[in-house]
Amino acid sequence: MGHEKTLSGLLTALAGANLIYGLGMLEMGVTFDYGQLVMDNEFAQMINYCVNGIPVNDETLSVDAIKEVGSFGDFVTRKETFEHMRSISHPKLIDRRVRDKWKAQGSKDIYQRSLEEAKKILETHKPPSLSDDIKAELREIVKETESHLGVDKTTPEF
Repeated sequence: MGHEKTLSGLLTALAGANLIYGLGMLEMGVTFDYGQLVMDNEFAQMINYCVNGIPVNDETLSVDAIKEVGSFGDFVTRKETFEHMRSISHPKLIDRRVRDKWKAQGSKDIYQRSLEEAKKILETHKPPSLSDDIKAELREIVKETESHLGVDKTTPEF
């Protein structure tokens, strides 16, 4: 579990692959885990962020600010620093707090946080309803497949 999936996914994505296989899977796909799925989703978002490219130009490098402030000046309080800070990846589950704050809030590792998020999603998520056109199209696909395979049963309603 963990970031080894990020590394293998990132390397293949940077090589041009546009599909990440195995989200939520453990033990060569023998086991599926909702906590792992939530974790893998966050890793996939981070991979997507990297693959889409990180803009490198005079503005994002704050070239003018560097010229103005100099090598050892204060960049933290600059408007540019604050604006560009907001554009970076913001993972929800990776905990970047200092150890004391992490301990004070229960010392939960990424898997514990991911499993809690998965349970919350399962308890609260309400999928959007499908339009009647989509329902009819899906019903027709199922009926055609059943007919093709010789399945003799009534297609359930969606």
